[in-house]
Amino acid sequence: MEIKKSEYVVSAPVVSMCPKDTKPEYAFIGRSNVGKSSLINMLCNHKGLAKTSATPGKTLLINHFIINNEWYLVDLPGYGFAKRSKTERQKLDNMIRGYILQREQLVNVFVLVDIRHDPQAIDHEFIDWLGESSIPFAIIFTKADKLAPTKMKGAAEKWMASLKDRWEELPPYFITSSEKRTGRDEVLDYIEQINKNLDK
Repeated sequence: MEIKKSEYVVSAPVVSMCPKDTKPEYAFIGRSNVGKSSLINMLCNHKGLAKTSATPGKTLLINHFIINNEWYLVDLPGYGFAKRSKTERQKLDNMIRGYILQREQLVNVFVLVDIRHDPQAIDHEFIDWLGESSIPFAIIFTKADKLAPTKMKGAAEKWMASLKDRWEELPPYFITSSEKRTGRDEVLDYIEQINKNLDK
């Protein structure tokens, strides 16, 4: 897939304020500081599309971007929120889950994981919740350039192996680097394939 056009559309505090449109949506989510904004900008070939920040946890709304006038990329707030009160964390959690469970246009959630870190309970809990809720998802490992090429695949396989005790069938996964643009074609081809199947 070639991205010729990517535009910011709206930031919504609740799912009811998301675009009134039937185009397919692909949501991106991960823990704070996982490199989500950098990945979105790399995928879209658009440096300032998603706002990157030195302070983790800055995305607090459901952000919609229209891609090629065909589908939406949705930037969701991170889970495991950085330095937030319990009330704020609950509000963000409700917003995220409300969007994922209620948005009929959502066709896939990409869960972002920093490839350098061992599996965290919070990632497993979120992934398990997606599975229990019958939400299609894939895993994107980020920051692959921070590891030696020989260690990247092993780190990803170790992470995926940690899901095997709870999953009969493992979700697809992609290894990416925003710096080196690794994995860009694979992720976009995956989205393109889903879009084609939706059109059938």
